[in-house]
Amino acid sequence: MMRAIVIVPVLVALLVTALSSVFIVDERKKALVLQFGQVKQVKEEAGLGFKMPFIQEVVYYEDRILGLKTAPIEVTLLSDRRLVVDAFARWRITNLQAFRQAVGAGAEDRAQVLLNNILQQAIPEVLGNTTQDRVLSQDRNALMGEILTIARREAQSLGVEVIDVRLTRTDLPDANLKATFDRMRSERDREAADEIARGGEAAQRVRAAADRTVVEETSFARRSAEVIRGEADAERNAILAEAYGQDPEFFAFIRSLSAYEQSLKGQNSSVVMKPDSDFFTYLRSPGEAEPAAPAPAAPAAQPAQQPAPAVVE
Repeated sequence: MMRAIVIVPVLVALLVTALSSVFIVDERKKALVLQFGQVKQVKEEAGLGFKMPFIQEVVYYEDRILGLKTAPIEVTLLSDRRLVVDAFARWRITNLQAFRQAVGAGAEDRAQVLLNNILQQAIPEVLGNTTQDRVLSQDRNALMGEILTIARREAQSLGVEVIDVRLTRTDLPDANLKATFDRMRSERDREAADEIARGGEAAQRVRAAADRTVVEETSFARRSAEVIRGEADAERNAILAEAYGQDPEFFAFIRSLSAYEQSLKGQNSSVVMKPDSDFFTYLRSPGEAEPAAPAPAAPAAQPAQQPAPAVVE
């Protein structure tokens, strides 16, 4: 019984000691074995590792590719234009001992801050020597390559490798956006006014052509109508002449009736003329004698009184 009481604590102590001397490195991690803050072992392969129990400690670091999004950076270009630039970088730890010495106990969070500072210096250095046209064109890839080269060179002292850098946003500052939009709106308004003016000019040409066509067609129609009317009048006159030649007396009678009709129109029409006028030829009774001619006037005597004019109503 006494031996069991002694052996059990010893076995427990040995088990705890054995467990504290073993550590496991995941495939996504790297590890440093530290003794009183000094690096004693670097474990980059996944699997089991051993250390001195209770004296040494294990610190794990990411072995995967990490991402970094920079804070907005306001850059002045070569053409004195200002742009607000955001960038995104991918990086990974390549030298654990250098990384530990440069970053300290802050690990990845501290490394993100240091890399952000590097990018905020590299981006203005590259973009400050170029124009807006290059930033917004296919040359943008070449500019990102220059930024990547500078960031890699500066990040070597941190024990990390910058794999890629991308410019995610290149916008005008808020103070310049309104002026830029106003200028773009003015240009569009000018283009719209030009289009409206060209449309108005084209409409005037179409309207003038239409008016000319109307005048031409109207003139042609009027001329054709006058020709037809003249031909009709000529044909009517020919028919009347032919009819007059066949029976002049009947033609005269018809013309007189038409004259009577035209002169006696209305409800209170009056015609005052001499009774022996030719106008009354067809109004006299058949066989009525012609009125006698007036007698010649005697010397020194009053002139013969003329017959009273007839009134026809």
